Order: sequence, then C-alpha cells, then structure tokens
Amino acid sequence: MPLQKFIFNPGINKEGTDYTAEGGWFDGNLVRFRKGLPEKIGGWQKYIQASYEGTGRKLFGWVDLDGTRLLGLGTRSKLYIQEGSSYNDITPIRATTSAGDVTFAATDGSSTLTVTDAGHGAVNGDFVTFSGAASLGGNVTAAVLNQEYEVLTVPTANTFTITAKDTDSVAVTANSSDSGNGGGSIVGTYQINSGLDVFVDGTGWGVGPWDGTNTTWGSTTSLGDANQLRLWSMDNFGEDLISCPRAGSIYYWDKTNGLNTRAVALSSLSGANGAPTKGLQVIVSDVDRHVLVLGADPLTDVAGTTRTGTIDPLLVAFSDQENAAEWEPRADTTAGSLRCSAGSEIIGGLRARQETLIWTDAALYSLQFIGTPLTFGLNLVNEGVSLMGPNAAINTPSGVHWMDKKGFYMYNGGVSVVPCSVHSYVFSDINEGQAFQFFAFLNKQFNEVGWFYCSADSNVIDRYVVYNYLEQTWNIGQLSRTAWLDEGIVAFPRASGVNSDSNNCLFQHETGNDDDGSPMDNVFIESADFDIGDGEEFQFIRRMIPDVKFNGTGGSDQAINVVLKARNFPGSTLTTDQTTSFTATTTKVDMRARARQAAVRFESDDDASAAIRLGVGFRLGATRLDLQANGRR
Repeated sequence: MPLQKFIFNPGINKEGTDYTAEGGWFDGNLVRFRKGLPEKIGGWQKYIQASYEGTGRKLFGWVDLDGTRLLGLGTRSKLYIQEGSSYNDITPIRATTSAGDVTFAATDGSSTLTVTDAGHGAVNGDFVTFSGAASLGGNVTAAVLNQEYEVLTVPTANTFTITAKDTDSVAVTANSSDSGNGGGSIVGTYQINSGLDVFVDGTGWGVGPWDGTNTTWGSTTSLGDANQLRLWSMDNFGEDLISCPRAGSIYYWDKTNGLNTRAVALSSLSGANGAPTKGLQVIVSDVDRHVLVLGADPLTDVAGTTRTGTIDPLLVAFSDQENAAEWEPRADTTAGSLRCSAGSEIIGGLRARQETLIWTDAALYSLQFIGTPLTFGLNLVNEGVSLMGPNAAINTPSGVHWMDKKGFYMYNGGVSVVPCSVHSYVFSDINEGQAFQFFAFLNKQFNEVGWFYCSADSNVIDRYVVYNYLEQTWNIGQLSRTAWLDEGIVAFPRASGVNSDSNNCLFQHETGNDDDGSPMDNVFIESADFDIGDGEEFQFIRRMIPDVKFNGTGGSDQAINVVLKARNFPGSTLTTDQTTSFTATTTKVDMRARARQAAVRFESDDDASAAIRLGVGFRLGATRLDLQANGRR
C-alpha cells in the first residue's frame, strides 16, 4: 500500500473515545492550532527581575496623561503599581497606632518576636511597618525592628508574632541581652488585612486561617475580605486607579501624588459624599464615566449620606457622572442605585460595548446609561445562566465569552452556547469549590480566549482550556497562571505566576520558545486512533515521512520525538511501540508496528540535554505513513 497522508482535523476532541475521534487530535499540552495546524505555543520569560508579595490575582493596565504606561497588580496581601523595573507598594493603610502602643518581646536563641498591641486586628500574612523602636539590647537592634514585617501567627487578639530580620531579610537570632521591649515611642502602621489563597464558601468550618485569632474548634466566622479568597477589581478614572478587594473597601490612588503614595479609601477623598464603604467589584462605566460598585453597602435611608457598612450582594450603586466622590442621589446629581432581582449575589461584572454586563448566581443583566432622571436602566438578558467566578468572563473581538458551571457561553447582543469539543474533559475533572480562582484570558494575536482553572484534585490553578473563536477549535494543557493581561497597553501578554525559585513574578508571554530560560518540557500533541478498514484487518506500519517546520531559535539542532502507539481493541491499553527523535533534516523515520489501531504523538524531546532542548519551536504539517494490511486474526 502506498504512503497515506494524514492531515488530522484541527482542535482537540475529547467528547468521545480515542476511536470515535478518528481523524482528529485527542490530547495535547502547550500546543495551539493556527490555520488548522498544530504548533508549539510561544515561550515566556520574567518581565522584570523584581518579585512581589503574595499570589497575583489581578492585572490592569492603563496610560496616564503623560503617556506613561502603568500596571496595577493586586495580590493576596498587597496592591502595587508597576512602572519601569520595580513594583511600587500602594497598599492602603488600615490603622496607625499611637506611640508606645506597641511593644516587643524576644526569646534567647530564637528569631521569633512577640508583638503586643491591644486589639491589633491583624491576621496571618498581614504587613506592618514599625518606626520609633529602640534596640532590645542585643542582636535585635533598632535597625532590625524599624522596618516592614509580615505577620507570622496571631495567638491572641492582642499579640502576634514576626520573624526578626536584618535589612537584607536574613533572619536575626536574639541573645540573652535582648531583654528590652523596644521603648515607649514605637508606632505600628498596619496595611489592610490580607486575604486567603483559597476560596471558602460562606461561614463555618474552614473559614479563616487555622490558627486565626479567637477561633475555636467548630466555631463560625462571618465572611469578610480578610477571610476569603483575595480577589481585586480595578479600573482607571482618568489617570487615577480605583480598586476594591472583594467584600472590602473601595480605594482611590491619585497619580498626581506620586508612585510611592498609597491608595486611600474612596470615602475619605476630599468632598466625598455618601461613597460606598464596601463592595464586591468596582467598574467605571463606558463613555458616561460613572463609578459603579457592584454589591455595595446601601445608604442608611433614601435621603441619607451615610452607608450601612454591610454589603447588599445584589445592589449596584453608581456615582455622579465624572465625579468619583459624589454618591448622594439628588436632583442635581446622577448618582443612585439599582438592585438585581434574580439570584442571591452578584458574581461579577464586565464593561462591554455601550453597556455593563452583570452576572448574579442565577442570571445575566445589562446595565445601560439612559440619561436623566434615572441615569441607568437594568435589563434582564437571560435567567438561568451565571458565571463560574468573578474573573471568568472577558471581552473578545467576537463578543463577550464566559465560563459557567456547565459550559461556555458568548454574548453579542444575545446569549449563545459555545459548542465545546473538550466539554466533558473539563467539567468532569474540575474543582468547582475553587471556581472564584478561575481566570479568563484573551490572546488576540492568535484569536484565542481561554480559562485557567483548578482540576478536581487541586486547590490551585493547574490547567487551561483555550478556544480559537475564529477557527472554532479547542485545545487544553497544564500551566499555572493566576492573572493575565493581553497585549495592547503592554507590548506582550503578561501573566502572574511563580518562577523556578518559588518567587511571585510577572511573565511576558509569546516571546521566544522557552520556559523563562529553561526548556519548555512536556509539550505534545497526540492523535486519536486510526485503522485500516474499520479494524477488520491488522495494519503494519513501516515508516513515517515527517512534515514539520522547526521555527524556533535553537537553529539546526532543534529536534522533537515522534511516538507510535498501538492497541488491538478500543478497551485495551494504548502502548508505546517506538519513540524516535528527528530534526529538520530527517527524511524518514523507520518503524515496525503491527496492530488494529494506532496513534501518533509528537512531543518535546525531554530526555535530551538542555542545550538541545532550548529554543525549540515547531509546526506540524501533513504526516505520511507507510501502512499496509497485515492479515486478520
């Protein structure tokens, strides 16, 4: 039998079995489809060398009036502005003590210090800066004490512990001379409470840290911004930044005050009137420029200017037009509020074309500017759809795409289901309990929209699923990224993750072919099973003529493996018959396999030396296989 050309159908199809997907691709990792053909995705490298504190959960880019590109970064414990080669800490301050309220106690031979401050309000992972402290008498000097510290544990409501360190962050061990308390001039400046790295649902078991303050076995805790997954929302108001940790306060950062100044509560702005003190999400509406707070705390009464301090999870509050400080609904303002009627809480919102989409846990609404006297109209678009998590929706050139608990959807004036060839693979192995971590991303250079999510056995993001909205193909893979910002304000996509040194950092994607200077391993794409005559006869595979374009930066040494797998029955295990490495100059790969069904897999040569594995990029074409019938059994 002559050589047979195989051009497998584009996209990963895992809705059936390996056999029913014949003619297509069945599995893959770190591979995309472009113009119908599979290729290795682009590499990534650290955007800047600096690292930051806490898991990155939100990236937001904008340009100030001077043309400077700014990047807002919200993490589990901090709020940053990245500009140039550094992260500027603008985390708001929640409390500053009076001089002498704070004291220290050290133990000989230990680097752990106990800090006493009555009613400090700190939780594990908080950051506090001390000033005015004197030496404890030995190794724990004034220079050691007068700096920023992370709270280690919180034994009581009046004490917490820290690890003593020098100015290079090297631990300092106290000696017998460290018997002082730091003096009577110590001031503690507390940043806002940090949040959690995992999602907890409501109150009760598991809420808050294991060794949190005043918690007992089986006790319940009211859910707030400090004891749930820390998620940030951000938007720019002109050149300034408005941000909100979910279920926390709304903060305003004024660019004119400088990169090193901290964000302050919106309600503390000069002229602030009736501003919400808490919310689930903040958005600035398109064109009309109202600040929207989803899940705001309501006014104490219709004519009031004070807020209750308790979130109404279905309330949408909006400021006066072009005025982020004015929130009192009067005849001479356009401020006000509306309430969603379907569901129990707002999950998330997204600014779209001339409207703001708002998802509750039971419906999708469209908020549109209609002018005076009502300002906004809130229309029910679809009841019965929701949103997997606050960050699971994103704008694309073809419309808004989002992930719900049972599928993928698109909105372009109306709601439609996006057919998915990996639906069962994704939703049968997914941790819905961590859905608020899931993150939608856009990579418009390749017409892709995707979602980072947690598999069933993982409490952290470990997988992704991607949809090419022009070619309508799907691909899957394993990669941990907790926030993403597509190119536009920035030159390349940026994403938050952890590097090989376990430091939190930003990666610049679609650059080069490698994993931050190391080879990108476990890259593969595998076909579904194929046979001869519907498996009535055995097939004997003698050779393969590869059609692969090596397009990486590694030169002529670039190589990948081709793996031939075989089995005789669909229920049998697919076993590897042969693995062969080949390069751009390889004309053919000799094989020798006999089976009813076979599959071919192209993968990175992970056993080769690092020098050879660096800079490898490839794009597959039409694979030709020498197949012939080899009798029946």
